[in-house]
Amino acid sequence: MIYAVGDVHGMRESLEKLISLLPLSPDDHLLFMGDYVDRGPDPCGVVEYLIDLSARYRCTFLMGNHEAMFLSFLGWEGPAFFGGEAFLQNGGDTTLQSYGYFDSEEDFQLPKEHEEFYRKLKLYHLEGQYAFVHAGLSRDSLRLSDIQYALDHERPRSLLWQRTTIDLPHNLGVTIVYGHTPMPDMQVRWNLPYSIGIDTGSVYGGRLTALRLPDESVFQV
Repeated sequence: MIYAVGDVHGMRESLEKLISLLPLSPDDHLLFMGDYVDRGPDPCGVVEYLIDLSARYRCTFLMGNHEAMFLSFLGWEGPAFFGGEAFLQNGGDTTLQSYGYFDSEEDFQLPKEHEEFYRKLKLYHLEGQYAFVHAGLSRDSLRLSDIQYALDHERPRSLLWQRTTIDLPHNLGVTIVYGHTPMPDMQVRWNLPYSIGIDTGSVYGGRLTALRLPDESVFQV
């Protein structure tokens, strides 16, 4: 089974409770949709927990737009790292606080294991009849019929930030599972067979969601 987990945003306590509820077996695959940092109280602790979890289970970690902003703010360069100038206006202060950034008397450095974690983040994952992205795909990609080609050629900005196209019909042959954009009612965003949105606004007072696939069962705290 695949368990896809929505945006965590520094909510370590909620994440630990959610994982403890899942009926995991050694062969299961945990897939996290990005946005581990910002806004919530313990982004550093979330990453610590995920690193530990990956030693016990098969895990895939996607990059979210908040990781892109954070790493850009720290000076990382590359097509996936941008938006650093908006980092603090999007809840980045809690991330810096949790990492001790404001208390550092020398040039700030991420813990080595955390740097390795961030460097391994993926922009997408394709498995079975599902494609996993943090945010969405562009209109041009949704007009294609080859999902692998669409993902390989999509711009990082769309994969990390897109909000306006994710509910559109497409002929890509998969259901797109995404985070990034919670519904006003903080519920799972069902748009079968085209897409499922699982950011249910945990950091805004909603729930943290895990979606089990392929049976599409929902677990929440």
